[in-house]
Amino acid sequence: MEINKLLFPNAVKINLKVTSKKQALQDLSKMAGQLTSLNERDILQILMERERLGTTGVGKGVAIPHAKLEGIDRLYGVFARLVSPIDFDSIDDEFVDLIFLLLAPLSPENAHLKALAKISRLLGNESMCAKLRGGTSTDAIYALLTQPTETEGV
Repeated sequence: MEINKLLFPNAVKINLKVTSKKQALQDLSKMAGQLTSLNERDILQILMERERLGTTGVGKGVAIPHAKLEGIDRLYGVFARLVSPIDFDSIDDEFVDLIFLLLAPLSPENAHLKALAKISRLLGNESMCAKLRGGTSTDAIYALLTQPTETEGV
């Protein structure tokens, strides 16, 4: 699963100003709603339910919220770099400033697991995260996220 199959330039936001996990998920849900034509409140509700099962703050300043939902027939990604890190209840207790949201259809296929693994490898790479944190434009961030990754095989 290549990132460019689920993430498009209009789904990347840099300098997102939020002060809480809920506010971040609200803003990402709004972006996802525009991409999928689904109701942003429905997306937010599903994401909040998923967070209640366990945090998607995976550590080192990264969160990968994800959910399966009705009404879409393919994977969708949304990426945001925050202006200031926020408490995301991460497993390492570090605040989060890079968030990659993944939405998947309710199909029995496990394509979302492959996509989650790919995103996890990508954002688990400290060099990549440093580049994402230093990127100066949405286009540059999108190019970094969708390039063939150095993390293959790691």
